[in-house]
Amino acid sequence: MRNPSNETLKDILQNSKTIAVVGLSDKPERTSYQIAKIMQENGYRIIPVNPTVDEVLGEKSYPTLAEVPESIDIINVFRRSEFLPDIAKDAIKTDCKIFWAQLGVENEEAYDILKEHDFTVIMDLCIKVVHAVQIGNS
Repeated sequence: MRNPSNETLKDILQNSKTIAVVGLSDKPERTSYQIAKIMQENGYRIIPVNPTVDEVLGEKSYPTLAEVPESIDIINVFRRSEFLPDIAKDAIKTDCKIFWAQLGVENEEAYDILKEHDFTVIMDLCIKVVHAVQIGNS
C-alpha cells in the first residue's frame, strides 16, 4: 500500500467540495467530530455516514454510503481497520473515486478492492493534517 504524492493530495483537497465522513460521531470530544468540524470550517461540505445518529454538525446523517443522495468527492473513514473491506464494498457503489482512511486506519484487502475499481486510496493519514500542510489553516 502506498499513498499518493503530496502534489496529488494537494490537488484532491483543492478540487474537492464534499466529504462523506464514515463513522462521524455527534460527540464533540471525539476525533472524528473535531476533524470534520475543522474541515467544515475550511469550506468543505460534510456528509455524516453513521446509522446511529440523525444529524452531525448541522448535516443529515445517512446509514450507509450507498444511501447518500448526492455526489461525494472524498470518502473519509473513521472506523477501525477491520471494517474497511465492508466500507470499501459500499464505496464502490458510489460515484466517488477517493477513499481516505484516517491516521492509524489501514487494510490491505480494502486497498485491493478499491484499486480494482480505480480509486485513489489514502490510508493511515489525517486529512486535517494534510490540509494544514498542503493548503494552510484558515
